[in-house]
Amino acid sequence: MTKEDILKGESKNIEYKILLPEKSDKYLKSVVAFANTSGGKIIIGIDDKEKKVVGVDEKSVFQIMDQIANAVSDSCEPQIIPDITFQTINGKCVVIVEIYPGANRPYYIKSIGKEHGTYIRVAGTSRPADAVKIRELEMEGTNVSWDELVCIGYKIEDEAVQKLCSDITEYMRNAMSTEEERKNVQEVTREQLLNWKVLKKSEGEILATNAFVLLTSNYFRFSKIQCALFKGNDRDIFIDKKEYCGPLYEQIEAAYQFVLRHINLGAEIEGLVRKDVYELPIGAIREMIINAVCHRNFMDNSCVQVAIYDNRVEVTSPGMLFGGLTLEEAMNGRSKIRNRAVAEIFSRMELIEEWGTGIRRILKRAEEYELPTPEFMEIGDTFRVNLYKKADKKADKKADKKADKKADKNVERQQAIIQYVKEAGSVSNKEAREILGLAESTTKRILKEMVQDGMLSESGQRKTKRYFLK
Repeated sequence: MTKEDILKGESKNIEYKILLPEKSDKYLKSVVAFANTSGGKIIIGIDDKEKKVVGVDEKSVFQIMDQIANAVSDSCEPQIIPDITFQTINGKCVVIVEIYPGANRPYYIKSIGKEHGTYIRVAGTSRPADAVKIRELEMEGTNVSWDELVCIGYKIEDEAVQKLCSDITEYMRNAMSTEEERKNVQEVTREQLLNWKVLKKSEGEILATNAFVLLTSNYFRFSKIQCALFKGNDRDIFIDKKEYCGPLYEQIEAAYQFVLRHINLGAEIEGLVRKDVYELPIGAIREMIINAVCHRNFMDNSCVQVAIYDNRVEVTSPGMLFGGLTLEEAMNGRSKIRNRAVAEIFSRMELIEEWGTGIRRILKRAEEYELPTPEFMEIGDTFRVNLYKKADKKADKKADKKADKKADKNVERQQAIIQYVKEAGSVSNKEAREILGLAESTTKRILKEMVQDGMLSESGQRKTKRYFLK
């Protein structure tokens, strides 16, 4: 690890300590959180506030390393094996504790127990995992995909099976480049849906998986896409908004058409031919929406959101990067599939191509259009992609950055409220004010926006009003 890497500041994967805390729980939460997400390093001997290396007593280095190794081994379940080293920087010794993404998730602090001792890394903090996140970690640890699980009690209609088979076949044919190739595409059958784990057979009975339900109905409440057009560069004034539910691939098409209706269409002249051209690469827009749906966490009680601003198109997907994948790895083309059955069907329908190429295609299309580099970021427990339009002035860029920071802050506040409601069942305006530390008017505005965006529902009047997950 280079000096520059060590000193670049705390982040999702880096945490500083001036000294080794006397109580091990002060750093074991981060150890567990790193193992449950994308790994990370705890560096002892750096003062984050002063941004300087203070070092540890060189005579105590090996004692510190042994103390950490013993605490992690004794206190964490399943076992976590850290890589503990020391390094000299500016003539001072620092201890580096590296934790790798674990395969036997969830990891938790034994003395607290799985329910309350499981932590995940969000931005630069280690936070308790809620019941939904723990369940997802359990499935990761046993290599189970949620969408391949049987949807208990869901009744399969023959008409739904036939429609799905027919639609997959039609997508496959439309993807072919010649009429001859289209003729050679065979009709998709129920047996193929069984092979692709969209349907399952048990004791002679055909059962629906969660993937089948997602691909044929609007049964799951939060399996939808919310689209909005805003005035300006932040979430303030709505101009248009729509909500799309039903089969996933139909949602994607509807959301894609919503964006096309609200971005500018111009023209280019090639020789004697006039060619219509959108201000943004439509291939990148489609890719952003497909990826958001395909890789989202369907156990999360929120929706995919597609927002159009004056300066960008923004697509937000519930769920952090999956399976310990880092943003850097994703940018370099590495992929881990959260929803295997859905991804299989999307691949058959030619909605997605080779695994791990989506981000690179978005970057390439933006480069071809000579646009600013798209942004890919984890915000709380969501993943967001920003595709920017061409900027006319430097002043616009400064305004855009300011608006983006404001939007990001708003998302963090919304996530804090959602987390509270998940744990407490509901929230009042007073409770939300205490959580956020904001004025009453600002808190009311945030809660109102969350109701308008379909994140919360409200019940009661004035002082008795409470907000619930929608």
